[in-house]
Amino acid sequence: MSNGGIVTTPSDTSTGRASRWARKYMAWLLVAILLLVVRHVPGMNTDFGRSLLSQMGIAAVFALSFNVLFGQTGLLSFGHAVYFGLGGYAAIHLLRDINQGLPIPVPLVPLAGAVGGLLFGILFGSVTTRRAGTIFALISLAVGELVYAATFMLPGYFGGEEGITASRTRAPRLLGLNFGSQLEVYYVIAFWALVAALLMHAFMRTPLGRMCNAVRDNSERAAFIGYNTQHVRFFAFAVAGLFAGLAGGLHAINYEIVAADSVSAVRSGTVLLMVYIGGARHFAGPVIGAATLTWLQVSLSGYTSAWLLYLGLFFIVTILFAPNGLTGLIMMHGAIVRTKAFREVLRAYAITLVPAIIMGVGAVLLIEMSYRLSTQPELGTAMRLFWVRMDAATLWPWIAAVLLLVVGLQIFRRTWHYVARAWAHAGDEAGMRTSAAGAP
Repeated sequence: MSNGGIVTTPSDTSTGRASRWARKYMAWLLVAILLLVVRHVPGMNTDFGRSLLSQMGIAAVFALSFNVLFGQTGLLSFGHAVYFGLGGYAAIHLLRDINQGLPIPVPLVPLAGAVGGLLFGILFGSVTTRRAGTIFALISLAVGELVYAATFMLPGYFGGEEGITASRTRAPRLLGLNFGSQLEVYYVIAFWALVAALLMHAFMRTPLGRMCNAVRDNSERAAFIGYNTQHVRFFAFAVAGLFAGLAGGLHAINYEIVAADSVSAVRSGTVLLMVYIGGARHFAGPVIGAATLTWLQVSLSGYTSAWLLYLGLFFIVTILFAPNGLTGLIMMHGAIVRTKAFREVLRAYAITLVPAIIMGVGAVLLIEMSYRLSTQPELGTAMRLFWVRMDAATLWPWIAAVLLLVVGLQIFRRTWHYVARAWAHAGDEAGMRTSAAGAP
């Protein structure tokens, strides 16, 4: 067919469709490739590394499900772990039935968690989503405490303090795999994490997903133009419960045990930190926050008993210096990375890095010595920090720590104007480039 002298052939049309498909899904293809090759990265090619990757995958699904509520619909829940934990219990009970002879392969077990999360999301969501804002947050907290108490009151289903256990290796083999190794479990978690991320990404681009954003931004206007905001909140709640339950199912096959801590307020608070740290308004934010917080939890807990304090400090620093999360911070740099002034920003960062390290060393010394004296007196006062032996019972280590902290803080504050000036210069140059590109 000819149109204005241009001949379009079927092969041209198919090539154009393939090109558009590749552009649309290139990011997802790259993520799939990354999930396949990341286990070969040095440090991740051990059982510890694969276990860490598995935990990151579970946390990413859980954080994305929470962000359907918080970042996309504007509902702050303090009890989201309820659907994670109840989904985990549904999955672990299915796995126990499989151990008794039910012919279902292990990779399908997380679907039981998804169904459980969906059902309880519908049950509790029909009540909690009648309100929004602070009232919703308080009701979600009450539901979380109610379910947590029920885990001890109904030991026949929840197993009490010991929880419920099952074995993933006593199940029908799939393609010759018995899922006894951590690598095989990692691939199952990676598969479901990618599928869940794709489905949640697609959901937020449906008309219902767009209405979730409208309810988040201005629920009164959404109601004024004829939408039932309670129904929107309810559907978002059910979807979030489904994927939280899927994460709980992945947790069940990874650890082969589900206990009361899976529905606790601590887990609900952890997922909230993940989303805040990563950035709630960006789809990739919860994934980045989940990976970062999981890595910090696993790595810090092996070195210090004060790891919870360090996590709290990291959260405070993130909120102060990156209120839009780590993803927002990355995107801010994306706007200036192609400018010549970006080098000036990097130099300013290098200048401030030195006093920041000095300040950090002083803070770590004070924290570790305080923890040693207050919580671990049985280990004695002699300790080794930063390859230096010291005695926390003497005065000099404390004087040195205070001096490092105070001097580092003062120099850091004095050098911060270099960063502000560099950013102003880079922002002006980026604005000029944008104006030039948009000029006719």
